[in-house]
Amino acid sequence: MPNLETVVSEIVDEMRQRTDRGEVARYIPELARVDPGHFGLAVIGADGTVAAAGDCDVPFSIQSISKVFTLTLALGMVGDRLWQRVGREPSGSPFNSVVQLEYERGIPRNPFINAGAIAVTDVILSGHQPREALGEILRFMQYLAQDSSITIDEAVAASEQRTGFRNVALANYMKSFGVIDNPVEYTLGVYFHHCAISMTCRQLAVAGRFLAHSGRDPSTGLSVVQAERAKRINAVMLTCGHYDGSGEFAYRVGLPGKSGVGGGILAVAPGKASIAVWAPGLDAAGNSHLGRIALERLTKRLGWSIFGE
Repeated sequence: MPNLETVVSEIVDEMRQRTDRGEVARYIPELARVDPGHFGLAVIGADGTVAAAGDCDVPFSIQSISKVFTLTLALGMVGDRLWQRVGREPSGSPFNSVVQLEYERGIPRNPFINAGAIAVTDVILSGHQPREALGEILRFMQYLAQDSSITIDEAVAASEQRTGFRNVALANYMKSFGVIDNPVEYTLGVYFHHCAISMTCRQLAVAGRFLAHSGRDPSTGLSVVQAERAKRINAVMLTCGHYDGSGEFAYRVGLPGKSGVGGGILAVAPGKASIAVWAPGLDAAGNSHLGRIALERLTKRLGWSIFGE
């Protein structure tokens, strides 16, 4: 087995030299200002070994990666009843598409497209004030990452609220079918803010460890979710975690993963490692261009694909 630290530092060097960096997300003004030259990678092995290089300690907006953690929270609150509100199938459509909702009577195809994540957020909000629900999500992230300094980037959240007209349309459409229970502006406020959580690759890799180790945090031995639920979350990440590029990611990388338009990807090598990569430039499907390439190289060199070496 190649040395993990060597592999990580080699990949970071390779990615830094590439000129094909994708395009930063321009439809969210704050994200449009991010330097596409950034690249960070952090890998935490089963024994707690950390291999991290590049801009691994520079905070970035995790965006849709937060949807893995809101899904985990919502499942903890209502269990499998959640699946009455949101499906588990790949969408085959852009992450902010309205078309499918019309055909499928307001039920979003999966919890990782925008409509699905808004429905999941609504579940977390029920019975709470928006500030309380958001606090619960943020505390959960801080707990998993073992870092109470993690915050929400208010400038990014405000930027999304000013420009999130498509998300407003999605939420109102679902409300018309009874999929959203709470006032739309409350649900969207919590949604925009949890997408604006700011984390580093290192923090994100720590937060995702429970998914790589059957629902347990291996550093504390504490159970975050049951092994069965961790397995199910990983399955949805594999099939739906990269929007309309999920098949390509599974084909090339072979790991459960979740991307965000801030350029981050959280990937899980079950039983082996939790991985976070950040490269702000996106491909046509809205996933980190160099992040995906880096993960493909990592799994190939370490033999970590879940489909075999």
